[in-house]
This record gives sequence, structure tokens and C-alpha cells, in this order.
Amino acid sequence: MQHAKITSSAVPLNVEDVSASAAFLVEHFGFRQEMAADGFASLTRDDTGMNVVFLRRGLPTLPADQRDSHAAGLILAFVVDDLEGELARLQAEGVAITMPLTTEEWGERAFQVRDPNGIVVQLVDWNGAPAQ
Repeated sequence: MQHAKITSSAVPLNVEDVSASAAFLVEHFGFRQEMAADGFASLTRDDTGMNVVFLRRGLPTLPADQRDSHAAGLILAFVVDDLEGELARLQAEGVAITMPLTTEEWGERAFQVRDPNGIVVQLVDWNGAPAQ
């Protein structure tokens, strides 16, 4: 059986304050708001290939078993082409770096920040990849 074609992707995240999370991605990561309604915002960038969707916790349109959960235990990761430049820019903008720039043994380099709702945003590159 052939699978349906995927035409786009989105990562929906339940948060308390949709506007605060949306504003954080717009101000610090260059996203733009594509759609919005009460308790909902969908953000995109032309170069991400996906949307980030914020949903207000308790939204009645969510299934009952999802309504009150908070997006926790996940990392919203963006691979970038200038990790050090992004680190310097975010620090200059006053964004708290919640995990310093680290290099893993498998070559991933990353640092993290958190949005006003506690969503972890990780910027990453693979420039530290070990020689083969």
C-alpha cells in the first residue's frame, strides 16, 4: 500500500501563553505568524520546511486527554549554518542561554534557550563531526 504524500509538517505545542511563545519565535528567530485565532498561532519561516503551532492549554477543540498537557520533555531543534553567530546574536538580544555551547562525541554542537513558556529551543550544527 502506498502512503499519502506529506505536503507540509507542523509541530503543535500546548502552552499557557500562546502570544508570548509566538512573539519569542518572531522576535528572536525570524518566524512570521501565518495564522492566528483565540488560543492558536501558527508560525513559519520559508527555510524551515515546517510550521510551529502554539495551542493554549485547555482549548476545548483539543481531545480531552490532550487539553491540559503542557509541551514538556521535548526540544524544538533548528540546524543553523552559523552557530557561533546565532549564540552571539541571542546573547546581544538578552536571551538567556540555558545550556552553553557543547560538542558531543558524535559531532553535534548545540546550545539551548527557553521561551517564556519554558519550551526548549536548541540551535545545532554538525561542524564538530569527528573525522572518519
